[in-house]
Amino acid sequence: MVEKEDLRVIKTKKSLYEGLLFLMKDKSFEEIKVSDICKVSYTNRSTFYDHFNDKYELLSSLILDLEKELEIKLNENNHLQTEKEYYMKVISLLLDHISEHIAIYSSILKNNTNSIANDMFKDTLLKDVEKHIKKNQLFRENVPTDIVTIFYVSAVINVCISYIKDPYKYKKEEIVQYLDELIPTNIYESK
Repeated sequence: MVEKEDLRVIKTKKSLYEGLLFLMKDKSFEEIKVSDICKVSYTNRSTFYDHFNDKYELLSSLILDLEKELEIKLNENNHLQTEKEYYMKVISLLLDHISEHIAIYSSILKNNTNSIANDMFKDTLLKDVEKHIKKNQLFRENVPTDIVTIFYVSAVINVCISYIKDPYKYKKEEIVQYLDELIPTNIYESK
């Protein structure tokens, strides 16, 4: 009995996510009403409010689910020899994640000038890079580690945002190749 309830909750959330994303293709998030989401997702308002307090919580839940998925992917990146290999794998995993969910990210970015996706990428990547730096005791002689980290993470995020906005301009393999050219071999030195 519990499994059926869990499955229904999952299906309802998925339907509401899809309804929100469908609407975000043509409207800004601020213009969308809960009643609009319910209408396109064939969900009663009472059912919506059983799961979410408002549309902001719905969007937050969607982003949180994407963030968890990205964190799981990034955890695959822990057996590499050089810092450049680590960063290139992070970039590749991030672009794979974006490609798998390009419709979602395009919907979020298309009519929404807020930085929802940017913040999610930044927070998730910064946590992963910080964990990697601490684990491997890395530093840069004349530049604080947090500055180096923010510099590279921000650059990668902006390239990924450009990819989301125009996914047909460059193939993700080309982007990885270009970033490989730009990222130096010795980002940090070991202590």
